[in-house]
Amino acid sequence: MRTSGWMKSQPWFWPVKLFLKRISGKELWLKPEVDYELRKSDSWKYIPELIGTDSIVYSLGVGDLINFDLDLIDQHGVTVHAFDPTPFAEEWVAAQSLPANFVFHPWAAAGSDGSLRLYRRVSTTGKRSKVMWTADDNAGDAGDFIDAPAYTVKTIMEKLGHESVDILKMDIEGAEYDILDGLGECETLPKQLLVEYHHRFPGIGKRRTAESIAKLRGLGYRIFGISETGREVCFVLD
Repeated sequence: MRTSGWMKSQPWFWPVKLFLKRISGKELWLKPEVDYELRKSDSWKYIPELIGTDSIVYSLGVGDLINFDLDLIDQHGVTVHAFDPTPFAEEWVAAQSLPANFVFHPWAAAGSDGSLRLYRRVSTTGKRSKVMWTADDNAGDAGDFIDAPAYTVKTIMEKLGHESVDILKMDIEGAEYDILDGLGECETLPKQLLVEYHHRFPGIGKRRTAESIAKLRGLGYRIFGISETGREVCFVLD
């Protein structure tokens, strides 16, 4: 049964849905570990006091959803470097009228430098996405793929001449795990991490997200925000 728009708009809906998913074992039991004053944009939360006009933001996996990126530019005057290697994203971004401090790069971020194979996303109902591609062939069409130029966050920072990144946001359809595993190689870690985890994908699973969060805690990150769905988790280097 499809959930109605009215039901989704009720303040109790998302907390109840998340609770039911947690007790059924589909989502992790997570909670904020540090307390900051937060700002919300779309489904993301961030700490505004830790960014300013000279801040650098990396937005990995933009598709046609850049409201958060434009909001940061509008509210704080930051420079957003957006990364997406898919043909759709490159064409869509080129067709938009965007501020000069929104800078697009047709690259993938990955756990190692080289080439990353991305598969067209297929929903559980069999619908093929025009926008989304995934590194997980279990969640995509194994016969419909692209091979994209890919770099680690460390290499991207070196290529762009950035000594630090203030916010690293990623919605990259399952490729986040390898990228996060390699963050320890960076000389300077991003101050804020905003991550959509995809443990709901076949072949990934909740355990891998739990292991990723444990590794980030080992690097000094703490959770400061969690989205209504429980999938977007926000960390600060504390």
